Amino acid sequence: MAHTAMSGSGTTAGDDPLQTAVWRLRSRACWADAAALLQPHTAGAALQRASLLVERCLYTEQGWAEAEDALRTAEAVAQSDDERGAAACERGQLAYAATLLGVRDRADEARAALGRAAALLTPGAPGRALLDFRRGLLAENLAHAPQAARAAYRRAHAGAVAHGDPLLLSFTWRHLAGLALRDGELAEARHGFAESLRIREELGYLVGTAPALASLADAEAEPEASRLRAEAGRLFRLLGGVPTWLARQLTPPAATA
Repeated sequence: MAHTAMSGSGTTAGDDPLQTAVWRLRSRACWADAAALLQPHTAGAALQRASLLVERCLYTEQGWAEAEDALRTAEAVAQSDDERGAAACERGQLAYAATLLGVRDRADEARAALGRAAALLTPGAPGRALLDFRRGLLAENLAHAPQAARAAYRRAHAGAVAHGDPLLLSFTWRHLAGLALRDGELAEARHGFAESLRIREELGYLVGTAPALASLADAEAEPEASRLRAEAGRLFRLLGGVPTWLARQLTPPAATA
């Protein structure tokens, strides 16, 4: 299952207290509370608020109307091409999430919005790496084109390194590892999943730690796989069953006779 990602501002000592509070709530699956701290009077705040509510949709399969409203606000207050491109990127992600989770087929809208974002964002914009990652998600999960997805994830990975975005890096590690696992490259998959888990634990990204543990379990042999899956299940229950789709991954494969 694919996730959204955005810059992990508020994750280090000395950050703005508001961003630190938003990050702590977001990392504990309290997206609505985090969004409530942000007043959408500027393009940056409106966009961050929309991003939080879009992420909530993907993790909880709820809150679609609120995310749409927040996106419309972000689009209305955007002034520069980079701001408009970032808002288009969020719209593409919301349409992707609705399609992936079976709410409504919005695949064409997702592709069009991400294409619009690509036309608006300048080549060196920080949001370009996130856009590349999300184009990889569409390629992997909607177009079923793993080679195109791998190329997009690698561009996003390089961009995350260049812009110092460890949270996005945790997502690119995880999705590149997922493609490696699909190809039977177990050592590469374990390394990528372990790096993703390490970063998320260091950041305190609790809501993303259970999926990282479960993914690493898929690449490990027993008894380590069961231990990792049990730890993922503990965190999953602690957060009230979020992300909702993780329940399927936490069920181990049926034993063969």
